[in-house]
Amino acid sequence: MDKLLTLTALRRVVQLSAFVFFVYGAMLFTTFYTGDKLTQALPALSCAYDMSGGDYCALIPLQHQMDHRVSTLFTQNAGVMEALMGTLITIATVAVLILILNKAFCGWLCPLGFFQETISMIGTKLGITQIVSLSRDTVNKIRPIKWFVFLFLVLIFPILAGIGLLGHEWGSPFCSICPSRIMTTAMTGDMNQIYISQAGWGYFALSLIADLMFGLMIALALFVRQPFCRICPILPLQTLFKKIGLLRLVKNGDSHCDSCSNCVKACPMDIYEIQNQTVAENITHTDCTLCGRCIEFCPHDGVMSFKYGPITLLSSSKESFKKRTKIDKWWKG
Repeated sequence: MDKLLTLTALRRVVQLSAFVFFVYGAMLFTTFYTGDKLTQALPALSCAYDMSGGDYCALIPLQHQMDHRVSTLFTQNAGVMEALMGTLITIATVAVLILILNKAFCGWLCPLGFFQETISMIGTKLGITQIVSLSRDTVNKIRPIKWFVFLFLVLIFPILAGIGLLGHEWGSPFCSICPSRIMTTAMTGDMNQIYISQAGWGYFALSLIADLMFGLMIALALFVRQPFCRICPILPLQTLFKKIGLLRLVKNGDSHCDSCSNCVKACPMDIYEIQNQTVAENITHTDCTLCGRCIEFCPHDGVMSFKYGPITLLSSSKESFKKRTKIDKWWKG
């Protein structure tokens, strides 16, 4: 059994456990749905529409607060603290969670991230040719999208809906199109989130986009690694606090790195900057999910490391690389 105990194997056990909790947690540990979830501000895509879920993501309260509270600054002359208190509490909760686990919420705990990895494994088993890495130019074109999604669908459109400049359906537009909404509810047997709304053009457009995006995500995940993660608005939210995170990815670039590019090929987010880093420092990139694959596939001793505060949790090594390479065909990375 020891031959199968790699970081990826451990991560998948954690991912599966987190998936069960975040999708079925209320069903397993309570007998009824309750709004009092674990954090109510999880920096990962767990959905409140899943009545059986153990927690829900921070984007849900953020949109509602933009729509119902922050907008009152412009419509009701509300006090600043009254309008912003809910948002500040949500942001503070996210900051504390990022302090503890940083961006590992994506690579280790996110239900939608695990779902995409599972689809990718199915694609590999079916013999579908995998795109090892997207080109640097393609990656650079995709990266800004997540910021537009965060700014407009999570912040600006909900505020405009609260003011009255947009319809009610734009009060939580990201939730309306989020693939996690369909995936997590479907996993509990609830297929009601797969529909085309006829309540109005705005509702129709958002429901159509949701269905198409979910289908496209599954199709792309068969041969492209983590397609939705690349545009997920959770990444910008996490990035606001990633520098305070105790868990981080560190590269000792002045040691034995020969720019072999193994780290880039292993990275599911195609972060080319990892290879080019030459200064020993925190290299937890905005797109990084702290999955640790770059550490696993680095063939040099001590070049890549996971650190938690001053403590080194894991470092790359020749022996670990050899072990990981031997069983790569079994796990299919």
